[in-house]
Amino acid sequence: MVFTIRAFVTFFTIIDPVGLAPVVIGLTAHLSDAQRSIIVTRAVIISAIIIAFFAVVGNFLLDRLGISLYAFNMAGGILLFLVAVDMLFGRPSGARETKTESDEAMTREDVSVFPLAIPMIAGPGTIATTILYVNLASGSGNPVDFLSVAAAIGSALVTAWLVMRSSLWIVNHTGRTGILVLSRILGILLAALAIQFVLNGIVEYVHVSGFVK
Repeated sequence: MVFTIRAFVTFFTIIDPVGLAPVVIGLTAHLSDAQRSIIVTRAVIISAIIIAFFAVVGNFLLDRLGISLYAFNMAGGILLFLVAVDMLFGRPSGARETKTESDEAMTREDVSVFPLAIPMIAGPGTIATTILYVNLASGSGNPVDFLSVAAAIGSALVTAWLVMRSSLWIVNHTGRTGILVLSRILGILLAALAIQFVLNGIVEYVHVSGFVK
């Protein structure tokens, strides 16, 4: 149960569906509601494919690259912490999208692949989180944990789709201030989870290295 709750909180926070609302409005302000709906749907489908790919081959890639799980835990935790810090300060995260990428996106007609799918939804943070949780589920040996991860990812993506489709309504009723407040609250949760990942990696390294029997 604890693992399931952590998975849901982490994926909802790292994907940050509510924070996508003003981004979608800014990128699709010149489009009709029908065109915006098509772009949003395409972005979520592409993101789901990317996330599923790394969920399936993530462990294989780590093994072939010689990257240990505790090292990936620490690296993933640090990356998530950087995203959390940006969320807390209400600024665009460089771990999701750089300034150059943002400027380029404003000139693109179809923004479903870039920057919505990559890197806003299925960015480095989401990919790292996916591999981390799949590894944790593998280590537990409980099939239910895999279902929990899949459910967490699916729920976050469906929520992102609903929010992006209703982005204009959400911003009109909550304002950017309301979105920033929620983003900061989620940032605190993500920061705590990120630190926990780092601590887990350190503890595992200590045991593997034989410092603690």
